[in-house]
Parts: sequence; C-alpha cells; structure tokens
Amino acid sequence: MTHTQKKIHTTTHAAIVYNPRVIHMYHLTKTLTCCIIATLSAICGYAQDLGTDTHKHKDPVVPPPTAWTDILPLGIHQDADIDTTYLNYSRRAIPSAVSDAWATTGNFAAQGINMIWWQRPHTDAFFLSQGTRTYRPDVSTMKWYNSRIPVTFLSYNASGGRETAQERLKCDFSGNINRRAQVGVLADYIYSKGSYSNQALKDLIWGFSGSYMGDRYEFQGFYNHWNMLNKETGGITDDLYITDPAKLQGGVSSINAKSIPTNLTAAHTRTVGGQLYLNNRYKVGYWHEEQPSGEDGDTIVHRTYIPVTSFVWTLQYDFDKHLFLNSAPGEASKFFENIYLQADGTRDVTRMHALTNTIGVSLLEGFHRLAKFGLSAYFKHNLEKYYQTTVTTPDGSIAQETTLDPLPEGVAAIATKHSRSLAWVGGQLTKQRGSILTYEATGEVGVIGDAAGDLHLDGRVDTRFHLLGDSINVGAYGRFDNAHAPYLLQNYVSNHFAWHNDFGKTRTLRIGGRITLNRFGTSLDVGVENIQNHIYFDTKGLPRQHGSSVQVFSARLQQNFRIGALHWDNSLTYQTSTDENVITLPKFAVYSNLYATVRIATLRLQLGIDCNYYTSYYAPAYQPATATFHQQRDLKLGNYPFMNVYANMKLSKARFYVMMSHINQGWFGDNKYFSTLHYPLNPRRFQIGVSVDFAN
Repeated sequence: MTHTQKKIHTTTHAAIVYNPRVIHMYHLTKTLTCCIIATLSAICGYAQDLGTDTHKHKDPVVPPPTAWTDILPLGIHQDADIDTTYLNYSRRAIPSAVSDAWATTGNFAAQGINMIWWQRPHTDAFFLSQGTRTYRPDVSTMKWYNSRIPVTFLSYNASGGRETAQERLKCDFSGNINRRAQVGVLADYIYSKGSYSNQALKDLIWGFSGSYMGDRYEFQGFYNHWNMLNKETGGITDDLYITDPAKLQGGVSSINAKSIPTNLTAAHTRTVGGQLYLNNRYKVGYWHEEQPSGEDGDTIVHRTYIPVTSFVWTLQYDFDKHLFLNSAPGEASKFFENIYLQADGTRDVTRMHALTNTIGVSLLEGFHRLAKFGLSAYFKHNLEKYYQTTVTTPDGSIAQETTLDPLPEGVAAIATKHSRSLAWVGGQLTKQRGSILTYEATGEVGVIGDAAGDLHLDGRVDTRFHLLGDSINVGAYGRFDNAHAPYLLQNYVSNHFAWHNDFGKTRTLRIGGRITLNRFGTSLDVGVENIQNHIYFDTKGLPRQHGSSVQVFSARLQQNFRIGALHWDNSLTYQTSTDENVITLPKFAVYSNLYATVRIATLRLQLGIDCNYYTSYYAPAYQPATATFHQQRDLKLGNYPFMNVYANMKLSKARFYVMMSHINQGWFGDNKYFSTLHYPLNPRRFQIGVSVDFAN
C-alpha cells in the first residue's frame, strides 16, 4: 500500500439497521425539527402580530397561502400548487410509483431511472448521483410560500415489520415575518431496512429558504443539503429465489425474502451534496398615483410602484460527493470484471464543485397595457472543479500493482484534480399573464471553454378556448440542444471502472404537442425526438457514443371516466426507439386506478385499487460501483402487473392512508416482479401514513 492509499472503512448492515446511535439520531432529528419549527413559527407569528391592529380588525379574513417556483436562469416567478389533496396520497410511498415505468433497485428512495423517455431528465454533470435525484430537492422543483400565518406540512409514513421497517418523516415549514419577507425550513428523514438482505438505506435531507418581495428589490434563495447512504447488494444471486423458489429449496415454495443471498454483502454507496441558490432582482420603474375617489370620506392619494426594468444577479453553488466502499475483495473479484487500483478493497471518492453566476437585464411583462410579454438577456458563467481518488506515484501518474488489470488507454494521464470554465450568453421571452395565450422561450449559446459552440433552444406555447361548452387546452413545445459531454463521462477513474473518451457534441431535437378536453377527462401528448451522437452506458457499464441518429416516438393518453362516485383514471403511454441497442424502452406502459370517493360527515374517503403495468423489454441492469443503469441483453423483464389496494382519507387538515401494496403477489403463478435485472421489487406489505397541514 502506497502513502496515498487509504484504509478501507465500511459500515456493516447491523450498523445501519440496529445501531443504537442510529435510533438516537433518528429521535434527535425529530426533536430538533420540532424545536426549529416551533421557534420559527413563534417568531413569524409574533412579528406579524406587531403589525396587526386588533382594535380595528377584530376578525380579519385570512387569505389562503400561495406558492411559486422559479423559471431559470433569471428566477422569473411561476405559480405552483400547494400539495393538500388526499386523492392518491398513498401512491407516493411505493418505490415503483415514481412513473408508469420506473426501473429501481427495489428499496424505497434507492437508485432508479425513469423508463418513460419523455419524463427522463438530462444526464447530470455529476452522473454518479443521478439515480437518487428524484428524492432530493432541486432548484427546478423548489417552492416558496407566501402565507398570512405560518404553515407547516408534516407527514409520516411507515410499513414493514422489525426486519423490514420503512419510515419517512418529512416537514416543510413556511412563515411570513411580514407581508414582504418569508422564511422556510425543510427536513426529510428516510430510514428503510429493505425487504431483502443487505438493502438498508438511510437519508437525511434538510434546508433553509427565504424570500423578500419589495417594491424595488426582490430576493429568493435557499440552501439544501443531503446525506444519503445505502447498502449495495449487486442483485440477488439467482432469480429463481423469486420466480420459483421450490427449485432451489427441494420443493419448498415459501421463502423469507431476507434469507435470499446477494452478490455483495459489504458494499455501500454514500451520496453527499448541497445546493445554494441566491436570486437577486432590483427593479427600476415609476410611481403611479390614483386620486382619492371621495367615497366614504376617502381623501388619500394611493401610490403604486410600477416596475419597468429589472437587473438580476443569480448565484448558484452545487456540491456533490460520491463514495463507493467495499470491504469484501473476494466478492469483488467475482462480481466486477476489472480491478484497477486496489486489490484489498475499494474506496472510490469522486467530488464536484460548481459555481454559477448569472447576470441579466429584463424588460418586465405588464408594466404597460402594450407590454404583453417579458424580454430578458443574460450572461452565465460556470466554474467546475473535479476531484477523483487515485493511487499516484511521486511524478503524479497513476500507480498500479503488477497483479491488477491494466488501465485503459489514456486513463493514466487523467489528473486527480481538474478545473474548467464555461460561459453562455442567452435571452428569454415569456408571457405568463392572460387566460387565452401564454408562452415561454429560452435560447443560449456557449462562448467559453468546452461549452463553446453549444446551442440550447427551448420553448412552449399554450392556449385555452371554449368549444361546445367544453374548456379546451392546446399546447406545443420544442427543444434543440447541441451540447458538450459532461466531464466525468469523458474522464473517470475508480477501482473497477476507468475511461478516457473523446466524445463529440450531442444534438437533440424534440417537438411535440398536447391537447386537453376537460369535459371528457381526456389529455393527449404526442411528440418525436431525434438524437445524434447519443451517449449511453453499454452492456459492460461503460459510456459509449452512438455515431448516428436515433429517433424516439412517444404518445401518451390520459383518460378519466366518472359515474357518480365511481372513478376510473387511466394513463397509457406508447413509445418506440429506432435502435433498441442504444435506447431501450418498454413500448407500452399503463397505470390504471379504479376508485370511489365518498363523504361521511366531514370525512372524505377514497377507496380503490390501482395497477401499474408495462410490456416486456430488455430492462436496464444496475452497476453499484458507479450507481448507473446500463444496457443488458440477457433477459427481458416486465409484463407483470403491480397492484395495490388502498384507502385515502382527509379529515379537516389531516390526510392519512392505509394500503396493501403488491396485493397480487403470487396470484397469477408468475412472480417475475423485477424492474431491473436481478433486483426484485418489494413483496406484499402493509403501509400506513399521515400528513397534517398546520396553520399555527
């Protein structure tokens, strides 16, 4: 072992699941969260009470809270819904329910990939943590609230027994200090032992946010942090333990899922990261005066500030760290094809820091009756730094023991530390006001570094009109990208995977349209995408670039029926790829939900059964060393219905549910409930959950 090698430290399965310190930290987290929320609630409530004249306003009417998200990169506000519905509340607790075709390693909040192509996000610059991004907060999904009184959304759900427990405690708080300023707190704790051995998982996510909406100055920002740890199984050793256990157990058909052996028993993945977002806007305009009306003794001149132009500065800092540990070299030599750096264990550490500054100027929508849209121009600069763990010699080159596999060509020259500078110039056109027509278009061109020559165009237009007594929504969208490959897909070094690539720019063109007939409960979305130089992970888990073009066609129909209290909601997706060796997708996916809604006094109740199904295809395999999903041609998966029976309820401000997920396990004599190669979905389990919306 050289002086740069580090001793392998791992956490055992028992440490994750049964360690008293974990239990203590769990209760401590709940206590601290409650204390923080109570303190902020008291401060916000007290601050607002100072500005309330109780003698003149004995019974003020409290307006409902509102929420918004940001349109990047300049932080333009977009109205957002506040999640208080009880309908289908139970579905969000099922790992496979992220989309109609979700490939996952099985455990709740574990790695997964969306197999509905139209819903799959772009590949992140830090691809090693992309598998868990669904359960992490992000600037693209962050919500800010404006509420007259502090509000708290507190939820808890649980399932499983002592050996398979799954729990999630989540709290989202927002309180206005006054009518302009707001603060928020987010805490999300997930603790799941998993249905199978060596599958334990523990996530802690927390964050703070705030906003200020003044006449001249606006601010909105947050900092979110996550620490996500999960054991890696490498999949079960034989699928027959699920599909036909009697063949492996001398005729005994029943089996305890926790007793099924896995390929890896001492491997872990930890993902740590954070995101800081600070959006500042200074508005320049004029004061509009309204003379007193004279009614009811009104003699006051009302002055309203009308912003015309705004100057924007946005700072965003992203930090990501991926750690893969394995202290069982004997298992590694059988499971992994290559061992490059250390034969006695694995400790792969990869980090990325990205600092993005955006400055822009905007002509605001609506400052004049003729100003029907907003127009912006901006300059964006991104500084990225990468750190990769390698075993080096004094001259800086990568060292290897003679007994290890030789490094691929060009890998030895990869620097342990690397920095790069990127820049773009762009513009944005938006129209958000109006009930008939809204649109949004963004375009930017890369001018510095690897981004030079990049081109991004993105737009959508929506309109609404009435026809034959029905409200009809029609929209169109399009996107064109000519983008450079992320650095880590070009240069990467670890104990089991290493590559040095020279990928060209990927060109993507997507166009589509959608129509919604509200009266008939019908929505149709049809689109086509052409991708040239697509980058994907091949059957060996290595990134490859396809030299020619691939086309993907997608059509999604959502059709809801209702007869009295009986509802039948359906989502049907058809998608096809012209080259399934590059982009493999299930051709048909369906989610069907049959339920009844009733009201008993003040209790609202939804009783139903739902089913998720997609056709068989070469579903992806999962590589634990890089936390990625890649192509495989060994076995087709799918053609299995995953059904749940549930009851969702709402009483005043409380939502709660009871559910038996995977109720159909064993019903059809075919237990091929795999969404990823050798990774079975959870067996049947009873689940409960509650969510309370507090108005403090």
